[in-house]
Amino acid sequence: MLGGLGIATRTHRHAPVFTVDESKALRGELPGGHCKNLFLKDKKGALWLLVCLEDRDIDMKTLRHRIGASHLSFGKPDLLMAVLGVSPGSVTPFALINDREARVNVVLDAAMMEADLLNYHPLTNGMTTAISPPDLLTFIRACGHQPALVGL
Repeated sequence: MLGGLGIATRTHRHAPVFTVDESKALRGELPGGHCKNLFLKDKKGALWLLVCLEDRDIDMKTLRHRIGASHLSFGKPDLLMAVLGVSPGSVTPFALINDREARVNVVLDAAMMEADLLNYHPLTNGMTTAISPPDLLTFIRACGHQPALVGL
């Protein structure tokens, strides 16, 4: 799909990582912003994918007001697999390709989008794929989602 959209990416293989700290230890000198992705569910049942720089502190109580959600909690692994087709540790905006019903609300940290390159897992946590912010937006929109850029 990326090639069909004219999107250039570069993918690096590495041992599987499950946390930001593991990623930092293994990635070496990969250029660009390194990101974390949170799959969330609010009290009313709405699903959210929050994508931000890895060192961004997220206050869930404040976040819900910024994005117009009710009380937020982490989505369960079975729901994550059913909607985005990935397991914990592999959450990524690239998984939006699997959300054909556009159930997930996508929130991108505005500061993250200022980087030259952004790094995400390509549906597996044993690789990291670099993509430009404009190309990330193109991909997300092609998956049927309209991302919100929010200052966190």
